[in-house]
Order: sequence, then structure tokens, then C-alpha cells
Amino acid sequence: MADSRNPPDKRKVRPGTVRRIVPYARRHRWPLLILVLLTSLHAGLAAMTPIILKFIIDDGIVVNERHVVVQLSLLIALLAVVDAGAIYLQTWFSGRIGQGLLYDLRTTVFAHIQRQPMAFFSRAQTGSLVSRLNTDVVGAQQAVTTLLSQTASVLLTLVLVLSTMFYLSWQLSLAALAMVPFFLMPSKVIGRKLQRLTRSRMQADAEMGSMMNERFNVSGAMLAKLYGRPEREADNFAGKAGSVRDITTNVMVYGQLFFIITTVLTAFTSAVVYGLGGSLVIDGALPIGTLVAMAALLMRVYGPINQLSNMQINVMTALVSFDRLFEVLDLRPLIAERADARTLPAGAPDIEFEGVSFRYPNAEDVSLASLESISRQAPERRNDTLVLRDVSFRAPAGRLTALVGLSGAGKTTITHLVPRLYDAGSGTVRIGGEDVRDLTLAAVNETVGVVTQDAHMFHDTIRANLLYARPGADERELVQACTAARIQEVIEALPDGLDTVVGDGGHRLSGGEKQRIALARLLLKSPPVVVLDEATAHLDSESEAAIQRALRTALAGRTSLVIAHRLSTIREAHQILVLDSGQIVERGTHDELLAAGGLYAELYRIQFASQADDDNEPALVTDAS
Repeated sequence: MADSRNPPDKRKVRPGTVRRIVPYARRHRWPLLILVLLTSLHAGLAAMTPIILKFIIDDGIVVNERHVVVQLSLLIALLAVVDAGAIYLQTWFSGRIGQGLLYDLRTTVFAHIQRQPMAFFSRAQTGSLVSRLNTDVVGAQQAVTTLLSQTASVLLTLVLVLSTMFYLSWQLSLAALAMVPFFLMPSKVIGRKLQRLTRSRMQADAEMGSMMNERFNVSGAMLAKLYGRPEREADNFAGKAGSVRDITTNVMVYGQLFFIITTVLTAFTSAVVYGLGGSLVIDGALPIGTLVAMAALLMRVYGPINQLSNMQINVMTALVSFDRLFEVLDLRPLIAERADARTLPAGAPDIEFEGVSFRYPNAEDVSLASLESISRQAPERRNDTLVLRDVSFRAPAGRLTALVGLSGAGKTTITHLVPRLYDAGSGTVRIGGEDVRDLTLAAVNETVGVVTQDAHMFHDTIRANLLYARPGADERELVQACTAARIQEVIEALPDGLDTVVGDGGHRLSGGEKQRIALARLLLKSPPVVVLDEATAHLDSESEAAIQRALRTALAGRTSLVIAHRLSTIREAHQILVLDSGQIVERGTHDELLAAGGLYAELYRIQFASQADDDNEPALVTDAS
């Protein structure tokens, strides 16, 4: 993770960035070859027109040869048509290459981000990630497209035009070339400044985008309305937008300053050429047609020189975009699949933890300071505290194992290690006798199904959210899963049924409805291992009773690992593991643990008494085995 004390405008592009860009351009080598040929044709036509103009004046107008004037004028018109066609095709191929490059970069970065562990997403701001896929990728593509379309044309135009100029008048050519260094110096100085400003602007854009993303989703908007102050929110956003405004203004000022300098230098050079050339014409040492041709060629030579100067600036700003993209691509996923990874045989496997200890990764292991958008005065302190300590247990195949404990005891962490959202720091997690690190990621994904306490729904239809678990499911299977999850009657009562849009994060549904759809999604997947992380936490007693009846059938024959906030729901579990401070302190059945009079018994008595006081009736007892 980059040092957060190093401001964006002080960071330099890392060595080797240019070399890493080449493979992306190489994928489009054939369109690039056609683009080079078209730009070469355009460059040749640009050098020919002033020469023809010279002959029109010297061999036509001056000597009164009308047919020469007409023929050469028609030739200029024909060349203009050919040049227009070349420019059109050049633009098409340039756009095709640019969009292809944009596609390659976006898909590569997106796929790489998808492979990052959960720790990465828990730290990185969504807006900053989106900025890398939008602002940075587009910036890199635009700069490279400009460079690809201009480089060959500019270089060839310079060679042809300068050769023609020296052929016509070496004196005027030397006078014009003497001004070239004055064009190159400003581009170098201003380019470096623009490179630093560009990095700062990208970071400021990402921070502003992150704030909008957090405040505009349903959860963020509700939090802001309940706890925030509109004036404070507006001031915070105004500060971030003001940073973007100020930096962008500086970029525009420096860009315009460069344009002003080159315009003034071009005017000075034109004055020198006209002054010297006019004197030569008056003295009879230079034909007037040659002077006109030289003036036209001069515009064609300083145009490419200006483009070369701009290209230097474009290269510097493009390198910033590529550097920020490669910064993400260089993040090594902590969860990787081994080359000899295996699959699992069919059937419900057991789950085994052997001497497992775990701590959550530190910032430098999984993230980048520029993706967190949080300014720190010093590097974040390392946290080596173990969340799990030497945890060992076996969850028998086809049986229900429950996890119980106070908040922060390590229950959820255990459920994260089973589907390999994280890897154990030490010890071994096994599914079906196989170390999860020796299995393919697809095998783990197909074997383990999870429903979390706050199930997420995409902003799409109920049908699409269900099919995310099994895209090939038909209508009958969808209805069966929804019926088993006790949500089918609710769906049928909606005007659009399964095609009802659930809203951002599923916020158009109640907590219980969303959780039951998540359970239906799990049932549709039908995995041999089921992990429920307080999956019934958002349900009322009636809904929970319905879900428990559904789960009794759904979990039959499956290996189940369940975190329950209501201890009454796990009375019939095959075994109950009681965690405290990252360690298993008790294990056994419900009756055994009550008889032991330990932490489980204390938790059960406290919860039962609380429910009795609230409901004035016994807690619900269900068979979830």
C-alpha cells in the first residue's frame, strides 16, 4: 500500500510503465498498420499542396498561363477530396483502436478487482474503484488514441515538409528551424506541472465520486437524513467539488498558457520568414511563388511541432492514468487458485477446522491509500490481534452445527473461512477432507451456499436476483424455491410478480421479504454445504417460524453451519460450539450445555428471560436439524 503521507501531486510515475503499455497496443497491430498507412498518405498530401501552389503562381499566374492555373487548381481540389477520405478512414480506425483499448483495459481491471479478497472491498471506496474504471481508463485511452493517430503523421509530415522547405530555400528553412527549441522548452516544463495536476485531479474526482456514491444509495441517504445535517453534507461536498474546480482551473490555465506561448512563437517565426523572404523577393533572389509556398509549408511544419509538444504533455498525463491502473493491477489477490487444484466429489461433505488461527489483513496487504480516499497524517498502525485462536472442530456431514457467542467472538469469521472469503493464517480448513486451498475456487463456490444477516439484492427484478444463483433455472424451479422459502404468496400479490424490481440493495422490500428471497436464492442453488449467518435475524416470529419449517426440509441431508441470534432455534442442533474471544470454550448439545452451567447456559437464561418479559409467552422452539 502506497505511503498515505505522499500527496498525489508529489508522486512520480513508476519506471517501466511505458513498457507495460506496449502489449495492449500490440493486440491491435493490424488496424494500427492501416492507420499508419493512412496517416502517411495524409502527410504526403500535406507536403504536396504548397508545392503545387508555387507552380500555380510562378508557372501560371506570373507568366499568364491560364491552362496551367486551371489544371493545377483541379489537381489541388482532387487531392483535397483524397485527403478528406484519408482523414475519415484515419478517424474511424483511430476510434476503433481507441475503443478496443478501452475495452481491454476495462475488462482487465474489472476482472482483476473481482479476484480481490473481501478485505480489499471492506477498505476501498466504491467511488474510487469506479473512477479507475471510468476516468483513468478513458484518460489513458484518449491519450493513446491521440498518440497513435498523430505520431506517424507528425513525424512523416515533418520529414517531408522540411525536405521540401530546404529544397525551395535553405535560408528561410534555417531561420524557421532556429525557433524550434523555443517551442520544445515550454512543453517540457508545463508538461511536468500538468502531470502532477492530472494525478491530483483524478484523486479529487475519485473522492468526490465516492461521496456521491455513499450519499446517493438508499442506506447512505437514510443515514444522512437520520443523523446528518444537510448544511454539513453540502459543505463537505462543496469542499470536494471545490478541490476539483481549483485543480481543473489550474489545468486549463497551464494548457492555455502553453497555447499562448506557441501562438506567439509562431507569429515571431512567421514575421522572420516574411521579412527575410520578402527582402529576397525584392532583391530578385527568390520567386514570389516560392515565398508563398514557404509560408504555407511553415504553417505545416509548426503545426506538427506544436503537436509534438502537445504529445509530450499527452504522454505525461497518459502515463499518470496508466500508472494508476497498473497500481490496481499490481495488487496481488490474497485468495488464489493453485495450479493443481482439485474438485470435490458429489454429496454432503463434512467441515473440519484444525488448529485454525486468523487475523484480518492489514491495509498494506490488501489495499491502496489512493483507493481509500482517507487522508492520514501517518501510516495506519498494524493490527496483529488474532480474531481466532487455535480453533478446532468437525461439523459432521449432513448435520447441523450451530455457532453461539457474544458479538465479536469470531462466529462470522468462521463462516467467512468456509467459503474461502479469507484464508486461515495458520492451521487448516477442510471440506470433505480436502484443504480448501487445494480446491478450485469454482468447486468451493458450488459446494458452499451462504445467506448473510443482511442479504444483498441487485437493483434488478426478483427473477434476476434469484437466477444469479443458478442462471439455468426454469419457472417451475423458481416457484418451488420461493414456495419453500415461504415468499411465493408475497411475490404473487405483487403486480409484476417475479419481474418486480427490488430497488437499490432490495430496499423496496421489507427486511423479512428480502431475507426470504435470499433463502429462496440459496434453495435454488441447492449446495451440499449451507452457511447461515443469522439469516433469520430480520424476521418476525411468524415469518421466522415459517422459515424454520422451510429450513427443516431444505437442510435435511446437507452439512449446515448456522449462527443463530435466538438460541431457541438451535435446540435440536447436532452440536453447538460456544465461542468467546476467538476460542471455542464449550461444545455439546443444547441439553449438555445447559447442564454444564457455563457461558451457553448464561446466554440462554438471559435471552429466555428477556423474551418472556417482552412476549409474556415461551420462546419458539423449532427443529432445525
